[in-house]
Amino acid sequence: MRNSRIALVSVLAVAGLALSGCSATTGASDGTDAGYRVYALLPQGNDQPYGTNYLKAMNAAAADLGVSLTITNAEYDSAKQASECSVAIATKPDGIILWPAAVDTIRPCLEAAKAAGIPVNASNSDVLPADKALVGTYTGPSNDGVGRAAAKLVGDKLGADGGDIIIIQGLSGNSTAIDREAGFRDELAASYPNVKVIGQQPGDWAKDVALTVTSELLTSLGAENIDAIYAVDDTMAAGAIEAMENRGIDPTTIPVVGTGNTKLGQPNVLSGKQYATLFQSPVWDGENAVKYIVEAIKGNSLDANYFMPVPEVTKDNAADYPAEW
Repeated sequence: MRNSRIALVSVLAVAGLALSGCSATTGASDGTDAGYRVYALLPQGNDQPYGTNYLKAMNAAAADLGVSLTITNAEYDSAKQASECSVAIATKPDGIILWPAAVDTIRPCLEAAKAAGIPVNASNSDVLPADKALVGTYTGPSNDGVGRAAAKLVGDKLGADGGDIIIIQGLSGNSTAIDREAGFRDELAASYPNVKVIGQQPGDWAKDVALTVTSELLTSLGAENIDAIYAVDDTMAAGAIEAMENRGIDPTTIPVVGTGNTKLGQPNVLSGKQYATLFQSPVWDGENAVKYIVEAIKGNSLDANYFMPVPEVTKDNAADYPAEW
């Protein structure tokens, strides 16, 4: 293990991150004094509800395990995250937790960490298959599996006759969005061939953007021709529902499936406005990111993936899954 104390170079690096707009947080020790220093390179933080709760759980786990954390927020800017990775590697931490801002640009960071002998685990959004050998493990949702589960919800709701649907996509180029949509489309093709995607637009993980693009799709395709909507997360599902309500369309007549079971999504599910969602826990996500980087630092054998459970949530069981974010 490298020197566990936060040396002057770390202090300077943290100061530099603060000046560049990154956030830095240091976890405390509960007396176990493992003293591991870990960088968490994230694309979001307290600027987004998921990140806020992820960080709370991450810092709590770090305190329990005696890990000192330096946390950055690239705001989904891949160039910014690349710069933060360079700073992190220069400080020679014991390990790095990486939530990629853009999955197709992260390989140089992974290669530099490997060359420096610093273990890296991916969190929340996995790296590309070609880059898996450069990370110790991935912790978080199986985004392909999330998409497949959403397809099952849509397909089962529409029944044997199927129907025509639209997709409100996530941020273009984001691995979570890419993997969820790919899993969704693959599952439809395999199990629900009578369900056809007739339109899609990126909602950028934002309610207002999703509202706009859903409204545009309702106009261009005709609301009467849309049998269901898959919004890649609940924030965008809420936008899709509002777009329908603004047009006087009862949202229960065009079932919407989202992901997250968020504080926006769960009330819509409970009211029946949103047909279903999938529960995703930022608490599980943040805790396990720290737990498994410690295992990697210790040199323990790890599986390629540790997937969080993502149960289906409908009006019938939504009360059993309080929203975490």
